[in-house]
Amino acid sequence: MAWLLVVVAGLLETGFAVCLKLSHGFTRLWPTIAFCAFALGSFGLLTLSLRKLDVGPAYAVWTGIGAAGTALYGMVFLGDLVSTLKIVSISLVIIGVIGLQLSGSAH
Repeated sequence: MAWLLVVVAGLLETGFAVCLKLSHGFTRLWPTIAFCAFALGSFGLLTLSLRKLDVGPAYAVWTGIGAAGTALYGMVFLGDLVSTLKIVSISLVIIGVIGLQLSGSAH
């Protein structure tokens, strides 16, 4: 259950990163409000998961999901540059996240 919270928190991290960009420096109201909601949800779920998980692997998985998700979202929906190296690098992050999740860090 704790790992599921980390995964959802990582997806919410993707949401807050995208909304941060869309807020244009907190000058647009609705993306700013969405940023706050996603950030609160993400940090809240990560905090709950840390009751059962070691901080290192949980934090790495959280940031890995957020980074990979944000990069993929940017390429698909925001016109960010797509390159073979970027796709390979994102794949390596995802492989690392899976490896950390399988590391058995739960108490």
